Amino acid sequence: MLIAYARVSTQDQNLDLQLDALDRAGAEKVFTDTISGAKAARPGLDEALSHLRSGDTLVVWKLDRLGRSLRHLIDTIQALSDRGIGFKSLQESIDTTTPGGKLVFHVFGALAEFERDLVKERTNAGLASARARGRNGGRPKALTEKQRQQAKALIKDPSISIGEICKTLKVSRSTLYRYVSGPSGRGKHTPSLEEVRAATSSIKDSMARVVIEEERADRSPELTP
Repeated sequence: MLIAYARVSTQDQNLDLQLDALDRAGAEKVFTDTISGAKAARPGLDEALSHLRSGDTLVVWKLDRLGRSLRHLIDTIQALSDRGIGFKSLQESIDTTTPGGKLVFHVFGALAEFERDLVKERTNAGLASARARGRNGGRPKALTEKQRQQAKALIKDPSISIGEICKTLKVSRSTLYRYVSGPSGRGKHTPSLEEVRAATSSIKDSMARVVIEEERADRSPELTP
């Protein structure tokens, strides 16, 4: 039994040309869709495929009426073959129920495999080329090294709030903490910005006391009678 499938992409197009050709080919039942070939869901095609039985043949006017891509076309025809169902395309004169048609189908399968290998090879070559230029992919860093150093300088100024720093650098507080504090090891404490500021202030005070003590020590012999 010849089961036919016809499809047009828009309502402005009509199915007459396909239907006439399918009728002349001897199609006993025709299923249709008015939908873009890029759409995965095609009710008419689904109905045609479910209606087919072993020994039947699915016929279309042209290959692009059936497959969304070469890979999809090959997979669909292979699925039909596995069910004992033949396939015909009128414009390309392909008939998988004949030895010549089977040969053409296998050539298509080889081309699809070749195309997939080419895509894979080009992708790998592109990644290798990008890595050679220092581009490793992945998400870009929120802060450059220059911005990280700028952030570390800004947090030493107690007159600048954390919110102002985040707004200036266009990052969240957690991102700022991570870049300024650096990665912490397991079990180690990552200091907050407030703790960093307090430590910085303490160091400044200690250095000031050292300078004062040294000045006093230098003047002490002059004060001795």
